[in-house]
Amino acid sequence: MMNLREWFGGIDIYLFDLLLKGHITSEMKLLDAGCGGGRNLTYFFKTGFDVSGVDQSPAAIAEIRSLAGAMAPSLPVENFRIEAVEKMSFGDSNFDVVLSSAVLHFARDENNWSQMVREMWRVLKPGGIFFARLASTVGIDGIKLIEGRRYHLPDGSERFLVDEEMLLRETESIGGQWLEPFKTVVVQHQRAMSNWILRKL
Repeated sequence: MMNLREWFGGIDIYLFDLLLKGHITSEMKLLDAGCGGGRNLTYFFKTGFDVSGVDQSPAAIAEIRSLAGAMAPSLPVENFRIEAVEKMSFGDSNFDVVLSSAVLHFARDENNWSQMVREMWRVLKPGGIFFARLASTVGIDGIKLIEGRRYHLPDGSERFLVDEEMLLRETESIGGQWLEPFKTVVVQHQRAMSNWILRKL
């Protein structure tokens, strides 16, 4: 019997949904921007995708290089780089898919958030898919504004939060088209996680 966790690791359920719908296929070149230890990448490693990743943490990049070495030894080690999402060394229009899973809500302020978005958009090919999952203000009470768009959440964390209006505005500004409807999951009134899934025009 197939062990799903062995094949898919801790993949985000909405990223899994894109796979099920055929939006992401094995000939696509994929970047995980803010990859951490690679929880979303197990399936892509095991099925021969051309995968790259960046993270500011040297420990995270060491971990992802080790994981890639075990699961996808043909991938060059330099695919995985110690870099900030807002300042990547990859060329323009280099990837078919860019992932940003639980990264954008760590932005320092709106300028930093915009820098990250624009940089991920820069490395995405026309026609490519941008997948972001990020904390938002949608459907949640008890959040306390610190300044700008930074809030204290009921779960005790501090996050940069977006709303639907901001994402609609930014989508139009960067020249994106919604690939999937805007969706938000509220987790026991502690935090709200929204999906921002676009195709680059």
